[in-house]
Amino acid sequence: MSSYTVVNLMELENAVGDRAPGIEGRFGRSHMQSRDLGVSHWRYEPNRRSALGHSHGQQEEVYLVLGGSGNVLLDGEVTALREWDLLRVAPEVVRAFEAGPQGLEMVAVGGPRPEEGDGQMSEVEWPEE
Repeated sequence: MSSYTVVNLMELENAVGDRAPGIEGRFGRSHMQSRDLGVSHWRYEPNRRSALGHSHGQQEEVYLVLGGSGNVLLDGEVTALREWDLLRVAPEVVRAFEAGPQGLEMVAVGGPRPEEGDGQMSEVEWPEE
């Protein structure tokens, strides 16, 4: 393995595909050949809300909002996000995202995880507005 890797996230395939219309996700971990870090790019169309959330068994994550704004649902609690916010999420917290009127664009960085992965998807209920 090389001592460095250059990967353009925007040249990677949209791993979300048709499973969640209006949401794009590109995952760099395997392309970077990284032992300890995962980096992904997320783009939500304006006003798009995720009906699914996820948590992890071991992997802590940080999200950096690059553009737009929105909300994140963290174990049932809604928190607003705006451009340049950094959000750290402990592994066990179920998280889901909602874009504002300009959409939401983020980079997520995850720490070490088991080789087979440890993400668990779950349905979420957003509170009534």
